[in-house]
Amino acid sequence: MSAEVLAPPGFAARFRRPYAVVDVETTGLSPTRDRVLSIAVVLTAADGTVEHRWSTLLDPGCDPGPVHIHGLTRQRLAGSPTFAAVADEVAGLLAGRVLVAHNAAFDWRMLAGEAMRIGTTLPVEWRLCTLTLASWLGLELPSLRLASLAAYWGVVQRRAHDAQDDAEVLATLLPRILQRAADQYLELPLTRCGVDRDGVTVRPPRFAAAGRTPPCRYRNPGRLDPGAALVQGMRVAFSGPTRTERGELVGRAVAAGLHVTETVSRRTSLLVTNDARSVTRKVRTAALLNTPVRGEEDFLELLAAVRPGILVPAAPPVRHDRRPRRPTPDA
Repeated sequence: MSAEVLAPPGFAARFRRPYAVVDVETTGLSPTRDRVLSIAVVLTAADGTVEHRWSTLLDPGCDPGPVHIHGLTRQRLAGSPTFAAVADEVAGLLAGRVLVAHNAAFDWRMLAGEAMRIGTTLPVEWRLCTLTLASWLGLELPSLRLASLAAYWGVVQRRAHDAQDDAEVLATLLPRILQRAADQYLELPLTRCGVDRDGVTVRPPRFAAAGRTPPCRYRNPGRLDPGAALVQGMRVAFSGPTRTERGELVGRAVAAGLHVTETVSRRTSLLVTNDARSVTRKVRTAALLNTPVRGEEDFLELLAAVRPGILVPAAPPVRHDRRPRRPTPDA
């Protein structure tokens, strides 16, 4: 008998869910303090066919934040609807679909935070992070940012940090990413967004340490050198708000073999923060000790290519003397 080699199935045959490709621009990084300024949604079928496009600017009722990044001034946002005015429409677009975004935890948390602010929830059960999935594909790119993936696959990106353009670019990239995953027989890294007792999706709880992270099994190789890769055993600390949920960042770092620490010391290899100019104790200590500092996106790219470290030898088991004790003279 001759073995028949089967061709990898097409991604639509393996991944049968419809998608809602989403991008948001916001006033900041915190779902509890910051607001969504614009939303774009591209609905696609399981095979990547675009079914519907929708986008809107929003009036956040507050300062728009980093205008130099998203370009959304008070004047441009004036007269736009509030999130409350479009919440039902957003819910209808997302219902029954996998929410897809490049760093999906951030987009999901910001939208869910807006919904909770007006006393409602969004009907999203699963989300798919294309940044995570891209890191599994072995693309050997120096960066996994949306712009890098667009250049790799020849997709034109006209306006970075524009919700509508970013959602369009990601929707165009999605079939390519899914096909590469299917070719490698990968399962999609779907994350459940959380479902309450009535079957309505709510925002997952924010990370709260339920104890210390498990001990790292690798020897600390020292600090991260400029341009170098992370090595298992390196000590990593986090400071300030992040787009990715903190618990997810910690879990991914630990799974990669890094030592997550709550403080910055001379043994810390890297501090991850999105605001290196803040005055938190960790940032001040890192500046004092010349500890390397990287932003969250840079850290996620480094996390995708962690080098093997040196295992710390396991401690020998403690042997208990089971011989009977000799009686003392007073016994």
